Amino acid sequence: MARREESAEDLPECSYSPSEIERLGRERPDAFASIRTEVGFCFSLLGSMFVAEYFVSGFNLLLPSLTASLHIPSQAETWPASVFSLVTGALLLPSGRLADMFGGKIVFVTGLIWFLVWSIIAGFSQNYIMLILCRALQGFGPAAFLPSGIMLLGSIYRPGPRKNLVFSLYGAFAPFGFFAGIFFAGLSAQLLTWSWFFFFGSIMLAVVALVSYLCIPSDKAGRSDLGVKMDWLGTFTVVPGLVLVVFAITDGSHAPQGWATPYIPVTFILGWLFLAGTVYVEGWVAEQPLLPADMFNVKGMKALVLALFFQYGVFGVFLFYSSFYIEEVLQASPLLTTAWFAPMCIGGLILATVGGLVLHLLPGTILLALSGICFVLSVLLFAVLPVDPNFWAYIFPAMICATAGVDITYNVTNIFITTSMPKARQGLAGALINSMLFLGISFFLGLADLAVTQTADRGQRESYKVAFWFATGCAIFGMTVMFLGVKIGKAESGLTIEEKAELERELTQRNSRQ
Repeated sequence: MARREESAEDLPECSYSPSEIERLGRERPDAFASIRTEVGFCFSLLGSMFVAEYFVSGFNLLLPSLTASLHIPSQAETWPASVFSLVTGALLLPSGRLADMFGGKIVFVTGLIWFLVWSIIAGFSQNYIMLILCRALQGFGPAAFLPSGIMLLGSIYRPGPRKNLVFSLYGAFAPFGFFAGIFFAGLSAQLLTWSWFFFFGSIMLAVVALVSYLCIPSDKAGRSDLGVKMDWLGTFTVVPGLVLVVFAITDGSHAPQGWATPYIPVTFILGWLFLAGTVYVEGWVAEQPLLPADMFNVKGMKALVLALFFQYGVFGVFLFYSSFYIEEVLQASPLLTTAWFAPMCIGGLILATVGGLVLHLLPGTILLALSGICFVLSVLLFAVLPVDPNFWAYIFPAMICATAGVDITYNVTNIFITTSMPKARQGLAGALINSMLFLGISFFLGLADLAVTQTADRGQRESYKVAFWFATGCAIFGMTVMFLGVKIGKAESGLTIEEKAELERELTQRNSRQ
């Protein structure tokens, strides 16, 4: 730390003055020729987050209608919801590496177009098997555009208030897209047909894809000079490993004989063998591992990843079981359920506005502690929900806490991770962030489903509450790990990783001459 302080004192001579650093952190990046181009870029990135959340949240609300329309058996109900997150999470790391190799724009736009095609096809599903297949193939899209989107944001914007604001808006469009998904799902289920949920989303995707193609600056130039290569062996071990393990956990409670069904332990063990192979390949074989070990040399990174895995898993359980609880236990109509989820949208927009203004003023540790408490309260309030609950006493604060938990955590950790990584690893940084989100959702949703299935004899209301109590325990663990193991300061204007490295080289040369 003393070396860092010495560098800061020498900044006027070696690099930028403090006032120049502050100015650079606030002004429009050179990549944008005009403010209109920057607005179009931001629309593209925010829109990508919007449509990703649209197809996650809205589908959960639509699932009861789909179950009746496509005759989805009870043992397959969780698959249309979880397979999307599972495929996305499993492919994020390879997609992040592709973005580092070929540039963020091409991977970003390709992912949007792929997502658009399979969203349209999903709207024409004739049975639940076709639906599950379409949902799985949809997952390839976000796996491409989510890490490349964070890569573009992290590499174009310098550390400072402008980057904080854009990242805050990016995070805010998660609950905004979440509410839009619920709104259009409720509208489709109650007034139209379920297919329109996919068609509405496809229209939004088409607009975002077109603006992205026109406004995102090309970042392909100079990529070959970075020397980034694909780790194919790591890809062919980590992807099947993750898919098989989560499949076994998700399907184990619904198989004909539960975990005694032969294919469940076989896929579970085989998945862990693949993951063991991944550890070996990444640690001792791969020339450029998908997830380099030195990424975790950043202080607090290991604890941060563990905490995010649990907290995002809690958010996934909240999304899935709160919508089912409200519709099936409280007997709310799809449109009333939509209204009850409205606080998540409004709260997210408020948090984005405030967050962009305070992220460089308040230490990240304080904000993460606050978000950890919100994660706990969001599921705890549903766990203690009475038979005839008061909306304002229970459901409203749960919705506010849910959006506060995920928004604050997503914004603070995104800025921290991308600022801590060099340009050549911005794609992997985005992949790591989103892997924790989607894999956490799939993994813990599978465990919660197992708990609900094993307690089904208690009745629907009590078995759902078991899921919320399970999520409460996970939220407390995640909050504890985050509070004890992660220390993040203010997101102030500063030098990039490359500039810091150059400055340290100059200081080393100066000291050697002395």
